[in-house]
Amino acid sequence: MALSGINLPQRHVVQKGGTALRQQSLFTQAEQYGQLKITKSPWQSFGLATFAGAFIALAFVFYITVTTGAGEGPWGLVRLAGGLAFSLGLMLVVICGGELFTSTVLSSVAWAQKLVSTRSLLVCWLRVYLGNLLGALLMLLLIFSARMYELDGGLWGLNALHIAQHKLHHGWGQAFSLGILCNMLVCLGVWMTFASKDALTKAILLMLPVAMFVSSGFEHSIANLFMVPLGIIIANFGSADYFAQLGVAQSQFADLTFYHFIINNLIPVTLGNIVGGGLFVGLGYWMIEQQPKHQTALQLAPIPLAQCLPISNPKHHINLAGDISMPKSIQKLTVSELMDTTPFTLTPDLSVYEGLKCLSNAEQRGAAVVDSRQQLVGYVSQQDLLRSLWSEEYVRGISYKVADLMQTRVMTVSLNDSVAQLIELMVVDREKLFPVSDTGILMGTTFASYEERLRLAHANKPSSFPVVEQGKLVGVITREMIASKVSQVYS
Repeated sequence: MALSGINLPQRHVVQKGGTALRQQSLFTQAEQYGQLKITKSPWQSFGLATFAGAFIALAFVFYITVTTGAGEGPWGLVRLAGGLAFSLGLMLVVICGGELFTSTVLSSVAWAQKLVSTRSLLVCWLRVYLGNLLGALLMLLLIFSARMYELDGGLWGLNALHIAQHKLHHGWGQAFSLGILCNMLVCLGVWMTFASKDALTKAILLMLPVAMFVSSGFEHSIANLFMVPLGIIIANFGSADYFAQLGVAQSQFADLTFYHFIINNLIPVTLGNIVGGGLFVGLGYWMIEQQPKHQTALQLAPIPLAQCLPISNPKHHINLAGDISMPKSIQKLTVSELMDTTPFTLTPDLSVYEGLKCLSNAEQRGAAVVDSRQQLVGYVSQQDLLRSLWSEEYVRGISYKVADLMQTRVMTVSLNDSVAQLIELMVVDREKLFPVSDTGILMGTTFASYEERLRLAHANKPSSFPVVEQGKLVGVITREMIASKVSQVYS
């Protein structure tokens, strides 16, 4: 039952939603992305948000350094260079791990799918925003203490002052629109990274969307949490000698105040970022991806499934004995019609010996683990329990509990899921059946007929699936139950 190769914590609790039994789409990954952000531990989320705020601040330091002293250079190329430099920030967030407010608003997809509540969504957004603010302010103190504004004879600081001042001169509607445009590109950049698991590929995919929004002057609320306060501090705490050296009057930047920043920039830009990322990108794709209610998709834990062509593709499908289409009585079956509604379960507080005895007495190879509220918290098998005994050489008195040994990443199904699709999941590895890449290129050096590939396309998937409704275990469906029903239909 345990899954491998997915980016989840070792103790991650069973998924309440999931992916459809088909090639895992970018939308599905966005749904999981948003759900995991909201269900993450609050302190872990806040800590990662602090890092993200610092990463974006560092990226703006890079931008200022690259664009300082380039006054005579081509305007567009200078800004492109600065935008590419700034893309370092989002690369650090995505690859090193961070919770950035502007990408976290993509969790609107999980909210629209009813995987998270409105309250938990808003609490997550606020927590991440405050974490980003803390990270930005910490970097602000370090950068100012390091006196980086004195670089290049003070021109580095002057460049920062002009950038910060420019941001306060937008009209409210203009700042709002620039915020929308910015976060559309940020979220589309993050959305593209769902197409790859390779870190280098993710970094390359992020570069151009970020370079475009920065070079075009779009407004990013978290970047502004560092950039504008930096300008305010330089304008108010820079020495008279510093401004005299630059030959500019300190009063020229008197409008750089926190009041003007919050009212004229931060509020409209933040709202624009929410609309651009959460509404236009997140809910926009959600509306497009909605399936008709009669086409209920199989709900599984997040794992990439079918990566190949559909089995009905005429290039690969061979009619072995006339009409071999699945009877409609099987096609229409749902999990709720076959499942065992009173499944055998274990509790997490049982010892390894008690758990093994219960499984043996019930003649079960494994069982779902539920808490006192019947919430599914894991799955444990005889193999899991025996493995722990073997590792201790069968010494009596081992203190392990079922909770210590159970698998917490579990594939689950829901009441209305299709039995026909579940059969395919249980018995067919489509990557072996159709060994082609996502672009249709043959992955292999030898040719094999459909029948030969089918014999080798056995799936390494569970034979027993917990059935979950709103997080609670309501039944179990097994391969034996399905086989019994299929044999009745064909007989």
